[in-house]
Amino acid sequence: MKGRTRLLLGLACALLAMVIVGVVLQAVRTLLWDLSYFLPPWLLTPILLLGLVLIATAVVQVGLPWWKQRQTTAQRRPTQPLQAPTNRRDAADQSLSNIDRLIERLESDIARESLQAERDRVNEELQRGDLVVVVFGTGSSGKTSLIRALLQKMVGDVGAPMGLTKETRSYRLRLKGLSRGLQLVDTPGILEAGDDGLSREDQARRRAIRADLLLVVVDGDLRASELAVVRSIADLGKRLLLVLNKRDLRGVDEEKQLLQVLRSRCTGLLSNADVLACSAAPQSIPQPGRRPLQPKPDVMDLLQRLAVVLQAEGEELIADNILLQCRNLDSRGRDLLNQQRIREAKRCVDRYCWIGAGVVAANPLPGVDLLSTAAVNAQMVVEMAGIYGIEMSKERAKELAVSVGRTLATLGMVKGAMSLLGTALTVHLPTLLVGRAIQGVTAAWLTRVAGSSFIRFFEQDQDWGDGGMQDAVQEAFQLNRRETSLQRFLETAMRQVVAPLQRSAKRQLPPQPGPREEGGAADRGHQER
Repeated sequence: MKGRTRLLLGLACALLAMVIVGVVLQAVRTLLWDLSYFLPPWLLTPILLLGLVLIATAVVQVGLPWWKQRQTTAQRRPTQPLQAPTNRRDAADQSLSNIDRLIERLESDIARESLQAERDRVNEELQRGDLVVVVFGTGSSGKTSLIRALLQKMVGDVGAPMGLTKETRSYRLRLKGLSRGLQLVDTPGILEAGDDGLSREDQARRRAIRADLLLVVVDGDLRASELAVVRSIADLGKRLLLVLNKRDLRGVDEEKQLLQVLRSRCTGLLSNADVLACSAAPQSIPQPGRRPLQPKPDVMDLLQRLAVVLQAEGEELIADNILLQCRNLDSRGRDLLNQQRIREAKRCVDRYCWIGAGVVAANPLPGVDLLSTAAVNAQMVVEMAGIYGIEMSKERAKELAVSVGRTLATLGMVKGAMSLLGTALTVHLPTLLVGRAIQGVTAAWLTRVAGSSFIRFFEQDQDWGDGGMQDAVQEAFQLNRRETSLQRFLETAMRQVVAPLQRSAKRQLPPQPGPREEGGAADRGHQER
């Protein structure tokens, strides 16, 4: 029974295929019959062959990418909806999973490997057990001295010259009552002169952004440049403590006044309790006739504040830091993906603009060029939507293509484009080919303008922006008519449209009569006699 059913279905499909082929052949036959009324017979066969080549090219150029994009889109569909995270750790895990999917969609090996390495580092941060406290500040503000005082042993190199700490260093510390260990990270100084200083500052900033808690060390009032750096890091959501070092060099009243100034400058960034003073390496006190007295470091206020903050907020600081790094990594991955999409979308626009140009330039029937261009642009929109991971029906794509086409016509850009491109093309072409070449190149250029508009539309999550479609189309028109962009386009148009038309014209035109041979007329007259 099943075999008979399959046989009947096979016969039905074969019959349907024969009917379709017959209809196509009849349509071609009718078209040739109609064309024979106003075209010479020797021109009908080349036109038929050229039309078949264009149709085959359009099927390959349009159908194959569409099928590949359809397959890719089907693979990207989630099998089941994602559940909302219940805590920060789940949110971080989900964010890392999203980054994994972003990495899979990147084509560049360099970008993929770089993002994968950063993703692995963030995952290690998520699995770690220590709290990371980064000591940050200008050169010779006392960062290394402060870490030495907290560890109560010699670490690093301590001295007066600026920029002595050349690279990031980490040290481990345990605080009573804190279940987690503490990593103290010493960073190079910021706001130093020279290329080396800028490089070290960039290293310090990157490390500060990855901190759970940041100790900003100063030895006086905040300069505008220092305050700008502190504000930029605080705006990222980082928890800060501002530490005024070298309190042993000031009297009690001077210290209170300076702390008040610092707290006023940090209003909105830090609470008053988070601005405190210490003395990491007090100066020795001379004693006549005896060795100088070396006071012990005074960092008890800082240790107590660290303990309070880390005990109360330690777990949240770790979770918030990991989530912040995940968001930054996700943002970077999306930027890379968006750059890739823009490149793919531009290649798509380039391909379809020359497909449309070939259809229009080779089509001898008036009025069909507009329909052909609309169909090409609609298929271009479908493929561009697939590049951006958006499912779009052909009807919706056609509506968008027609709307942009009407906007181009309403704003006078069709006539403007023909005038702009016609001036450049008439210089290089014979009169016979000028009209077809201008129509084809104009169709390609307008498709390029429409494609640029659609790229903006999809980049903005299917939104034309505040100015609507007209502003987007006008902006794309102005960008594409710039001298350098227009010159590159015309150079490509000469290869893609004009050169094929010239070759076709040479094949189709009848041979020109050669020069009349000497004596030919006399011989003919002699023969007649």
